Amino acid sequence: MLFNPSRDQARRFFIHSWQKHQQGLHLEDLEAVVVDVLLAHPEYHAYLSEDYIDRDWPPEHGDTNPFLHLSLHLAIAEQLSIDQPAGVRALYQQLHAQHNDAHKALHDMLECLGEMIWQAQRNQSAPDPAIYLDGLRQRIKLVR
Repeated sequence: MLFNPSRDQARRFFIHSWQKHQQGLHLEDLEAVVVDVLLAHPEYHAYLSEDYIDRDWPPEHGDTNPFLHLSLHLAIAEQLSIDQPAGVRALYQQLHAQHNDAHKALHDMLECLGEMIWQAQRNQSAPDPAIYLDGLRQRIKLVR
């Protein structure tokens, strides 16, 4: 069975994981991954409350949706853990080595993943992993 939470459920999961971390409670595996991502993004800590469950961050206003950003980080963590799409882990390792910074490498990946998703939405088609992997390869060439 696939895990397909609603927007509110996903946001509450981030909030709940952060609260458990702050209280020093035991974290389940995915909660620990969430907390690692959150620790790398202190600029989003203020949004980790019920007050922001219903808030929208329209891109046309130049806003970055912190929950979307964090969710993309989780998607990439999953991709890297299983090397799916095939070869993504090696491309990440190349970006990491070139940047000498894991977080910068992950943000390059976020941009490419976002591009693939945007193209799928625009074309009303399934996401194409080739677009994602090609984008990563282009980033590697740019960094060199």
